[in-house]
Amino acid sequence: MVAEESGPGAQNSPYQLRRKSLPKRTVCPTKTNMEGASTSTTENFGHRPKRPRVSGKCQDLPAAPAEQYLQEKLPDEVVLKIFSYLLEQDLCRAACVCKRFSELANDPILWKRLYMEVFEYTRPMMHPEAGKFYQINPEEYEQPNPWKESFQQLYKGAHVKPGFAEHFYSNPARYKGRDNMFYYDTIEDALGGGQEPHFDGLIFVHSGIYTDEWIYIESPITMIGAAPGKVAEKVIIENTRDSTFVFMEGSEDAYVGYMAIRFNPDDKSAQHHNAHHCLEITVNCSPIIDHCIIRSTCTVGSAVCVSGQGACPTIKHCNISDCENVGLYITDHAQGIYEDNEISNNALAGIWVKNHGNPIIRRNHIHHGRDVGVFTFDHGMGYFESCNIHRNRIAGFEVKAYANPTVVRCEIHHGQTGGIYVHEKGRGQFIENKIYANNFAGVWITSNSDPTIRGNAIYNGNQGGVYIFGDGRGLIEGNDIYGNALAGIQIRTNSCPIVRHNKIHDGQHGGIYVHEKGQGVIEENEVYSNTLAGVWVTTGSTPVLRRNRIHSGKQVGVYFYDNGHGVLEDNDIYNHMYSGVQIRGDMVPDVKTIIWGINTFSTGLGFIEDNEIFDNAMAGVWIKTDSNPTLRRNKIHDGRDGGICIFNGGRGLLEENDIFRNAQAGVLISTNSHPVLRKNRIFDGFAAGIEITNHATATLEGNQIFNNRFGGLFLASGVNVTMKDNKIMNNQDAIEKAVSRGQCLYKISSYTSYPMHDFYRCHTCNTTDRNAICVNCIKKCHQGHDVEFIRHDRFFCDCGAGTLSNPCTLAGEPTHDTDTLYDSAPPIESNTLQHN
Repeated sequence: MVAEESGPGAQNSPYQLRRKSLPKRTVCPTKTNMEGASTSTTENFGHRPKRPRVSGKCQDLPAAPAEQYLQEKLPDEVVLKIFSYLLEQDLCRAACVCKRFSELANDPILWKRLYMEVFEYTRPMMHPEAGKFYQINPEEYEQPNPWKESFQQLYKGAHVKPGFAEHFYSNPARYKGRDNMFYYDTIEDALGGGQEPHFDGLIFVHSGIYTDEWIYIESPITMIGAAPGKVAEKVIIENTRDSTFVFMEGSEDAYVGYMAIRFNPDDKSAQHHNAHHCLEITVNCSPIIDHCIIRSTCTVGSAVCVSGQGACPTIKHCNISDCENVGLYITDHAQGIYEDNEISNNALAGIWVKNHGNPIIRRNHIHHGRDVGVFTFDHGMGYFESCNIHRNRIAGFEVKAYANPTVVRCEIHHGQTGGIYVHEKGRGQFIENKIYANNFAGVWITSNSDPTIRGNAIYNGNQGGVYIFGDGRGLIEGNDIYGNALAGIQIRTNSCPIVRHNKIHDGQHGGIYVHEKGQGVIEENEVYSNTLAGVWVTTGSTPVLRRNRIHSGKQVGVYFYDNGHGVLEDNDIYNHMYSGVQIRGDMVPDVKTIIWGINTFSTGLGFIEDNEIFDNAMAGVWIKTDSNPTLRRNKIHDGRDGGICIFNGGRGLLEENDIFRNAQAGVLISTNSHPVLRKNRIFDGFAAGIEITNHATATLEGNQIFNNRFGGLFLASGVNVTMKDNKIMNNQDAIEKAVSRGQCLYKISSYTSYPMHDFYRCHTCNTTDRNAICVNCIKKCHQGHDVEFIRHDRFFCDCGAGTLSNPCTLAGEPTHDTDTLYDSAPPIESNTLQHN
């Protein structure tokens, strides 16, 4: 046995361990056997004798020597070499001889050689069902011989292989057994050969460039490129005069795949080629276009045109790029499924959808277009899902003229202008998309358009988030809008959207900007952490802001100015660096909300009613520079500064408000202001109830002022007020008590409060021309010094603060404060106007 199996390579044969002696044949005894064994040549090579119809005991017979040698002794390498000269049918017959031959005849290397000779593919092309082709990596395939499996799937087909047909039909002996294969020199000939017997409708187009063939498909044929390597780059079908492929009625289940399809007219002008395309899919047909490279250099007419009722192709894994017009055009009620395509660098839109076209477009990569990415117009529709749309020269997605697409879970980003542009009565639903890093607004809505923008993330735009102008409308709902360079939402020029349930935050500008007669309902949003105002209302705008949370801004919460009006109702406005609401100019907003601070100035008007205003770092309400608002039935409390501050000529009617537990005066009236306070309750303050200073006046009627720490009512020198029916009672009067006890007033005020009392200046200890000293320090610490009475007004004691040359003997530990303020610090006005 050792000598018999020591042929070349026997030790390394992959089949070495598979060799086994075949079991000896058993035959039933017959009359001939009994008389003597036959010595015919046929019997000696192992052909089974005819089984006699007699019964008897079976016995083992030895295999014929030649059969035994071929099946058991001949080395694998020799058998494989012999098998390599066989074609596929003979190889299959050899596999039926015995188990060893079956294993050797199924060797993947044998089948790969045969496969590449016929189909040219360097990776197996699997075809498990009609309309489905894909290449696999043979090392990763679950079956041992994908080459043979693919050969069986692709076996019956016509081949377009220029120059090979004559050779094939001239050598019938060489290609014996390939009766089911047909060879043609042109695609037109192959399409005309559909009447051949055994033709299964499968056409392989082999490597080469096929020019100006008349390819009109009106039957369910399958045409696929066949070439080594990247198949579609090796099989090129090009036309210079007419549409390269035309699918007509009758091609419902046709398939074209793995080839480059080009329309490259010699004359690229519109005069002769305005109706020609790479692919033209007409009424009542639904072909599959798969893994194709599609190019058109014609300046008119799209690369792919799908038009007409019943036009419903499946176009997948294609590359539609570098075309000189539109990439994919779907119109006139056409539909279809378009998945996993690469659409880029087209001169006009990557995709046009028009005139009731209604495609399903999923997972496409639409980018670097020289125009818009996707353009739907003239009643175009469509469902767009999980597409990546970016770096197009104009908008990523444009909707116009009654178009109504649905766009879901797409990424629309890095547009050279905007992300989404809806105009001229466009509609559409944009749901759960990511819209970011566009040069202009993430979403534009204008000219009577009315889209739904819901559940999107709109962020990091180089301008605004959502921009609604020119009579735009729309529902802006449930979006996360943040990090944009301009306003998160801008509403202008008679636009009237519904804006609700959004988060608008961390913008580099303001949150919502309503101007130039903008309108709209803005409700139940959270607007926070924006650099400028949370909401601006200006230039004749009249929005309704209802049940919003506007907080944690770096300037004011809501800012009315330059004739801005509107309604604030049931909002929470809090924790802003400046005031919660600022009203400037002749504005008359209707404010009914929970506000952490209001500022009215520069002739600001407005009705501020039934609000809760609390926990502000500065005054709860500022009224300034000839403003004349009406504040009625508000709760203004727990401020870290004063309750209401009125100065610089401010006026206003304060009626039936509760003002309590504020750190500074409940109401401070200063610098020529003249408000009317009527029927208010001012109580439980940590400083004074009401302080009036700096030539201000006031009318006080029917107010209750009680339980305030410093006292109820304080009037500075030269102040005259009109008073009627006020009740000033049960205040703690801490200032008068401190004076009567001989204490320094700084002891009760520190440098954070400004008690009103007589104050003096010591010229002997003067370190600043603004020092102010309380009466007890004058008597005790500055006895015998050159002192001067200044007036009765608000101050804190510089002696007690330790800012003078002599230490205070009454106040205790000094602070490091170096200046005395005679008036509550005015608010730092928003610089909103500088950023418009």
